[in-house]
Amino acid sequence: MKKKNEMVELAVETKDGTFVATYSEKGLCGLEFPNGRTRKGNGAMPSAQIKKWHGQTTQALKGALRGEVARALPPIDLSAGTEFQKSVWRTLRTISAGRTLSYGEVAKKIGKPRAVRAVGGACGANPIPVLVPCHRVLAANRRIGGFSGGLDWKRRLLEREGAKDFTLALGA
Repeated sequence: MKKKNEMVELAVETKDGTFVATYSEKGLCGLEFPNGRTRKGNGAMPSAQIKKWHGQTTQALKGALRGEVARALPPIDLSAGTEFQKSVWRTLRTISAGRTLSYGEVAKKIGKPRAVRAVGGACGANPIPVLVPCHRVLAANRRIGGFSGGLDWKRRLLEREGAKDFTLALGA
């Protein structure tokens, strides 16, 4: 029998490599980029509910990697974050595919216009990149800033979504 609060990790095979999705009893709570390791999950037996969520995660991630908007997401469990981080992550989920905001614009949207650096930190701490789209946040000069998956991933995701200010985001 599964212990309460036990996390289940499952592999998500894509053309871009193997991601690892982590689930709590509340929903998807983590997503790791492929990193060349052979880790395929933690071996915990998923419940029927988690199997359903994993199917949704797999479809949503594969679609997002093609630049498509996800039709259905599993429940997203962002409970591990601070209240500030959660407010940033909720705002990230409102940025449409192909659009970008600056860290400053996100700070204004959450009512903390001076918290630009903290917004950057929250983006970097995002446990569910791609599906909670922190890659759509750019520096004030519209250039690509940091990204947990690496700048190549950020550029690739923006390009696949057809971001309108992508060329400006890259700069010279």
